[in-house]
Amino acid sequence: MTTPPETRPLLLAVDAPSLLHRAHHARVASDQRDRGGRPAWALHGMLLQVLEAVERFAPDRVVLGFDDRSFSERAARYPAYKAGRAEKHPELLEQIDRGAAMLDAMGLHTVTPPGLEADDVTASAATWARSHGWECIVITSDRDAFAHISDSTRVLRLINGGIGASPLLDPAKLFTMYGVEAGHYLDFAALRGDASDNLPGVAGIGEKAASLLLEAAGSMRAVWADIEHADGTTLVAALDSLSVERTGRRTGAGVLRKLAAEGAREQFEFNRSMMAGRDDLDLGLTPDVRRSTGALPLDEEAVSRVAGHLGVSTTTVLALRVLCGTTPASRADRPWLRPA
Repeated sequence: MTTPPETRPLLLAVDAPSLLHRAHHARVASDQRDRGGRPAWALHGMLLQVLEAVERFAPDRVVLGFDDRSFSERAARYPAYKAGRAEKHPELLEQIDRGAAMLDAMGLHTVTPPGLEADDVTASAATWARSHGWECIVITSDRDAFAHISDSTRVLRLINGGIGASPLLDPAKLFTMYGVEAGHYLDFAALRGDASDNLPGVAGIGEKAASLLLEAAGSMRAVWADIEHADGTTLVAALDSLSVERTGRRTGAGVLRKLAAEGAREQFEFNRSMMAGRDDLDLGLTPDVRRSTGALPLDEEAVSRVAGHLGVSTTTVLALRVLCGTTPASRADRPWLRPA
């Protein structure tokens, strides 16, 4: 008998730098300091968002990913990676560097993979959850995480308004947004490119063309195979049939020319390899041990001491209630996990 999704244990995987960046920009004017006089507005905002997420989703385990800021495998491979982004505020960087230690001291579980990013932690969390029969919710502002949406993983895409106002995306909602099956999202993103990471897309292929292409062909593996072995004949026919139905005009030949152009496939494959999160990291999670890394509830003394250092009494009270409650999270009602 299949276990209903709402009764399976739940792993909450958080892209912590996303929370810190958003909290910094929202709260920098407050100039909030902790009891040691250090900048704390981004740390406080991140903690509030973690607490809101835990209260909303009632996870059994929480893992928070951080970027390795000392070395980047992706930047070493592609020096222009993320070039063009604005310089980070020095006080934001200082809080990012303190973030993992603060959460660990509280009893939460953080992972900073050498040479990698928080995205790789959340990708590995989705794989871990599926392999252990768990559900997973990823919290991030990075669209690359959409590639990990499945029947066991949903993504809360952070937008203005925080946790409560952000959409929880499952395969059906992702398809409504982009017209792309979850399993093909990485192909879609590699075609489109990602300006925020300074990764140009395949020339002439935007979001609309990419989604139409994948709907007609099923996958880019099939597209490249048809171009290589049949000069794209099957692809053109499928695209023309679909595009005439949708727009009244044929697009197959034009799309084929763009895909067959010099460097097009190389750009696609490069983008795909850069965007794909590592999903094989050892997160240090032990699913069958109740009092293990990342498990809730946490120790009251540790939570009180660390949250209290931020100097906001209401946050300390909230942290104690949300993180140290005695009701097992796995017994909580989770109606948002039920199929629509």
